Amino acid sequence: MRVDYSPDAMDPGSFYRLLTAVVVPRPIAWVSTLTPDGATANLAPHSFFTVASTDPPIVQFTSVGRKDSLRNAEATGEFVVNLAPEPLLAEINATATDFPRDLGEFDAVGIEREPSLRVGPPRVAASPVALECTLHSTLRLGGSTVVFGRVVHAAVDEDALVDGHPDIGLLRPLSRLGGNEWGTVGEIHELARVPYRDTARLTRN
Repeated sequence: MRVDYSPDAMDPGSFYRLLTAVVVPRPIAWVSTLTPDGATANLAPHSFFTVASTDPPIVQFTSVGRKDSLRNAEATGEFVVNLAPEPLLAEINATATDFPRDLGEFDAVGIEREPSLRVGPPRVAASPVALECTLHSTLRLGGSTVVFGRVVHAAVDEDALVDGHPDIGLLRPLSRLGGNEWGTVGEIHELARVPYRDTARLTRN
């Protein structure tokens, strides 16, 4: 027996909590941006994040409301997606605080930064992966805005590579779950896709 939920019969906040409890786990884009005058470096986690395209390489995150990450990306045309690693959980959570616009999270939380190669916003020095992006486009959906960024450079810590490829056990990415829950990488299952010709052979047998 199922319990039915209708978004038309619920307030948006309640249905938001339902969606974020069942669309799990969600990877986290730890987005760094600069204010238009370049004076303040903003850093905030966004858990509505994924790859939008591979050719061209485009990633996307959603700003629920008009947050500083969105405003700065629109104004400057640039942002960096930093991977959110498990050892920095406390810092990542702290940067979700609604600091005043002129108070940068790098400084407020005490997070070391490093310069990016292709864009203005800095990277998180302790993050094992940084995707430097230029703004491709935005899409307004009600009170949320989807931000699409073209990846112009990717930087991966060599200590997170095995045979030249990023290793999930070394990256240790965090994910968001429901409520105040966070997820870490648990048991990993490796299973290759089965070509159709092989599935047809199995069916005949």
